[in-house]
Amino acid sequence: MEREIIKTLDGSTTIHLKEWDECYHSKHGAIQEAKHVFIKNGLSLFEDKPISILEIGFGTGLNAFITFLEATQKKQDIDYVGVEAYPVDANEVLQMNYVAELEALEFYNIFEKMHKCESDYKTEISTDFSLTKRKQFFDEIDDFECFDLIYFDAFGYRVQPELWSTEIFRKMYKSLKPNGVLVTYAARGVVKRSMIEVGFRVEKLAGPLGKREMFRAFKNV
Repeated sequence: MEREIIKTLDGSTTIHLKEWDECYHSKHGAIQEAKHVFIKNGLSLFEDKPISILEIGFGTGLNAFITFLEATQKKQDIDYVGVEAYPVDANEVLQMNYVAELEALEFYNIFEKMHKCESDYKTEISTDFSLTKRKQFFDEIDDFECFDLIYFDAFGYRVQPELWSTEIFRKMYKSLKPNGVLVTYAARGVVKRSMIEVGFRVEKLAGPLGKREMFRAFKNV
């Protein structure tokens, strides 16, 4: 599938898949979307305590890198697992301008390490942040009560509806610890119905720039 690196409206880059007309991040701003959806409405709920995070769609590593920066600033221990069936080539992803746009040039080696570390092994990225990258299809996930927080950042329902099925969200529900949280940029009714069917309590929040709404779901047990 033909790919190109494009600049989004906040100045940060993303990868555009021409055949699908689909991007890895919002064209309205890759960084602003990541911060709004996953940090403001996800990670911020777990301040001042160690947590484990599962990311569905590791992609370019933007969410992981921003989470690392937050962990470093707040001295928060984070065990991060990123699932990606088709990993982005490290040479391609290192063309992304996230480190510069986030004014984090002193951590360029960390961003590079995230993409060059071996898959399926836990890597100590820093004293506060460990990363395990899994080369795995989403329907192969079989964790049980392992994670406090899920970043659900799969390609959109328009191009891959099977990634937003009831079966996938049932796996997400099982993967979360009691009172765990899932956040996603999505806000389709069919997605909400699938979440509710497997037991999530779903709330609708204001979306990032360019998107009116998003979902946050809770595993209340």
